[in-house]
Amino acid sequence: MVLIIAEKPSLARNIVAGIGKMDRKDGYFSGEGYLVSWAFGHLFSLSDIEHYNPAPAGETGWTLANLPCFPEKFHFELRKGDDKKPDSGVIRQFKVLEQLCNREDVDTIVNAGDADREGEIIVRLCVSHALHAPKRQMRLWLPDQTPETVRAALADMKDEDAYIHLANEGFARTYIDWLYGVNLTRFATIRAGTLLRVGRVIVPIVRAIYDRDMEIRNFSPETYYMLRSREENAGEVLELWGKDKFSPAELEKCKALAEKYNETGAKVVSVKSKQDRIPPGKLYSLSALQNVLGKKYKMSMAESLEIVQKLYEEGYLTYPRTNSEYLATAEKDKIRAILAGVAKLGYPVRFKDSKYIFDDSKIESHSALTPTYKIPDSAKLTEKQKQVYGTVMRRFVAVFCAEDCLADKSELRIAVGDLEEFVLKGTVIRQAGWTKYDDYSQKDKLLPALSEGDEVKIRFEPAERQTTPPKHYTIETLNNYLKNPFKDDKAKAKELEQNGEVDDAEDYRAIFEGLELGTEATRTGIIDNARKSGYIELKKDVYSILPGGERLIHSLERLGIRMDKYKTSEMGKALKSVYHGQMTVEESVELAKGEIRRIFEEGAKSALPPEDTGKLGEIMGVCPKCGANVIRGNRAYGCMGYKDGCDFKIGLTICSRTIPKIAVQALLATGKTPKLRGFISKIGRPFDGALVIRDGEAVFDFAKPKEAPKGKNGEDKEKPKRQRKTAKKKEET
Repeated sequence: MVLIIAEKPSLARNIVAGIGKMDRKDGYFSGEGYLVSWAFGHLFSLSDIEHYNPAPAGETGWTLANLPCFPEKFHFELRKGDDKKPDSGVIRQFKVLEQLCNREDVDTIVNAGDADREGEIIVRLCVSHALHAPKRQMRLWLPDQTPETVRAALADMKDEDAYIHLANEGFARTYIDWLYGVNLTRFATIRAGTLLRVGRVIVPIVRAIYDRDMEIRNFSPETYYMLRSREENAGEVLELWGKDKFSPAELEKCKALAEKYNETGAKVVSVKSKQDRIPPGKLYSLSALQNVLGKKYKMSMAESLEIVQKLYEEGYLTYPRTNSEYLATAEKDKIRAILAGVAKLGYPVRFKDSKYIFDDSKIESHSALTPTYKIPDSAKLTEKQKQVYGTVMRRFVAVFCAEDCLADKSELRIAVGDLEEFVLKGTVIRQAGWTKYDDYSQKDKLLPALSEGDEVKIRFEPAERQTTPPKHYTIETLNNYLKNPFKDDKAKAKELEQNGEVDDAEDYRAIFEGLELGTEATRTGIIDNARKSGYIELKKDVYSILPGGERLIHSLERLGIRMDKYKTSEMGKALKSVYHGQMTVEESVELAKGEIRRIFEEGAKSALPPEDTGKLGEIMGVCPKCGANVIRGNRAYGCMGYKDGCDFKIGLTICSRTIPKIAVQALLATGKTPKLRGFISKIGRPFDGALVIRDGEAVFDFAKPKEAPKGKNGEDKEKPKRQRKTAKKKEET
């Protein structure tokens, strides 16, 4: 009997559909010589610090006394709920897996986790904790979840050991992210006096958005001049821009050069025109697809990933978390079969055997996103599912379109004597081809009908311009930065990419070497965590820093915690070395420990936060609602009477400002704090204010003493008119 353990119930159902008729049991399916069960994603998680280093006697909550924590051996335990208690559903399903793994008639156990490093270790952990005696273990690798692919994969399973390097990288990432996240979050939170979520990847992401926003905020525009000519030639306005820039102090120099250009005159030195084929865009990786969906439909990365994942689980799309825009050469027959189905929908497609499409050297573990054999009923998809599926399908049709996109490309070179040469390019589409199905953004530029040797009308003069600030990160530009944070974003490279001519070897080298920040599988979740933590916000498809993000960066700087793209990419390279078998899990973990030790040493030298919030568990005063003690907690100063229903608390941070213990003590003793400076409003404006106790809550004291309304001359309007007149006469007397 073969036991297959899927990562999720939805995948288990798709495997059952591929096997055939099976009976539903309690927590699994049975039939055709197979047992199929499932996990709920992560059934296991790493134990917290207290499992390895218990807090000293008398200490409650987080403490520096058990930091840093470097376990000799990492310990996993069944996942707990939000209440920190074991999840009953998780316990019940694990008992099912344990019973199935140890059945005498089960001789083979199959890992059917998602086809990535995370899915690899999810099922490995279940088996390692459930299995009492060794059994044969295999791997079911599914690029998509159609019944045809399931049947083909079941007939071609490899031994689990063939994926040992993938598993090692998965475990190394899990251990290292735990070491950074748990140690540094606690350290920074305790030292800063407010909750700071610190992670190996989240910090450089927030830092990138912070740095860009600071550039924009501190940008001071500068005026400059350039030479420009706009004259009509052969019925078209011909605009020419000189390459040099002139400061306001050089305006006379600019005018003199314009006069010299105009005196010299301009002439066409060459005209080239040829018919060319414009290639379509590449097939989608996850981030490339998210870029398009964010720009066109304003979908956040979290939303688009959720929809793509759902379409994958329904069997309509291939595995989504891919970093490649190419297909494997071994998939050619599969693509031919998919094209046959797409052709029945009326699309003019044909198989193309091209290095532009099939390239094994640019695939790490998964090919580009494509439709599968299974075509969805459009009426059963939501509007957003149609948008996502349609985007993938249109690109697939464009890449394999039977009709090429043909265009006349022209190049006009104009020389102003020996002073400067201008190159103008234009494109006119002659045969639409794939552009009828997929977006094509290049705009036609009409050039005048000039011939070599023709005189060109010019009138150059200084044109005033201003420098512009850098643009905020968008979903597309942030994604591109994270994929290769060390790549120079040059305009020429962008132009080549639009024409499908770019050499992307540098990008794939960065991915394969681990220079990227996060991975296709994790990046979306990390960015979403940064949003939920109040560090960044996403409006439409534009990211910007929030006061909480600024506070995070400033606090880390003050504590000497440097987690930039250079440090993160160094660890990423180590993890890729684990994947390639060039480094052990233990060696990569030791690198992380060394870096964390350095951070703790630097942090110990840094100045204490300017405003002391006290120690965890320290008593601040008496609760104004119930009379119990108010103590310093992890996120707030809270009443110890919470067990009896009291909900009084004061946030450690209010409106982006840390509330020091001296202010809390004054508030509890007198009902009011001194005026505190440095609050930030919801719209980003700074303000000062005091806190008071009102109706059992700590609120801002914005109320002003009520004054009687004054009349035109300042008299009290509340008094009767006759009294006001009498008062006025007395005043005059």
